Amino acid sequence: MTAGVCELPKVEIGMIELPADNFDASRAARIYLEYGCLVVRGLHRQYVESVNRDIEAAAQQALGLLDRAKKVAEGWVTPDHTLFLPAPKGFKRDKQIMVLGCGYTVSAAFFQAAQDVKTLDLVEQIVGSNVELFMNGQCLYKEPVGGHPKHLHQDASYFEHRFEGPIAGLTYVVNTDLNNGALHVIPSSHKLGLLKHVDTFSHLGLDEREWPWERALPIIGKAGDVIFFHVKTVHGSKENFSTKPRPVYINRYRRPDDYIVVSATTTDNRAAAEKHETEKKKQKYEHGLMVRGFRAFSEEAN
Repeated sequence: MTAGVCELPKVEIGMIELPADNFDASRAARIYLEYGCLVVRGLHRQYVESVNRDIEAAAQQALGLLDRAKKVAEGWVTPDHTLFLPAPKGFKRDKQIMVLGCGYTVSAAFFQAAQDVKTLDLVEQIVGSNVELFMNGQCLYKEPVGGHPKHLHQDASYFEHRFEGPIAGLTYVVNTDLNNGALHVIPSSHKLGLLKHVDTFSHLGLDEREWPWERALPIIGKAGDVIFFHVKTVHGSKENFSTKPRPVYINRYRRPDDYIVVSATTTDNRAAAEKHETEKKKQKYEHGLMVRGFRAFSEEAN
């Protein structure tokens, strides 16, 4: 599907945002389901200071381990599981942080944020009363003065699920604007299904000729604002041109019987995974931690 045949409704920021005070989970869920994205202002304000302390400690740790980084298909990985990409021309070193090795097994503050009650109230409205965490939490870290862009893409291109897939809740850790890499979203794009992705500097992404930045809505926000988006909602972020880091952390939630059917980071390994999709049954039930409800026993799932 291309831009020439894909028309989406015009959406302004006021149509997809709510305040955390007097939070109405039912109303929030309706916005999310309609537009595939939702902004809740100040929802994680109470967590960002402590999470940011851990993020900055992890960033310094990763840089200290850079001389031990190993080359992988996606870039370089240090022993603490931080992913580095090639740095842009003029950067202070030849590699820069993309995905920081800071998740639930590293940061108690991060794990605490994942269990936020209002967040889980929203997720329950969408996926049902039983909710598990998908993955170990993710911290995307844009270094100062040239921190990496992330091309417009759908998360489903990386981890396509059998059912609805995970709901992502991305939290701004610092005040974020167009200068330091605000998230851009294309509301209602989740209704288009899985789109064809290409290889980009930052792994799988959409063809810029069909999906230019001008099609997306930038979300300027303060530390503690949370942006929820569907696994098929088109989103991305530009470079960090500021003099300070721009970190975000992401919690993902799904129903406990959902599972990955295709996992990929490039067009080649996605094509291979699609070809062998029937062999993915062994990956079906990589259980995440339950944060609400109960996981019933299943012979197939255990």
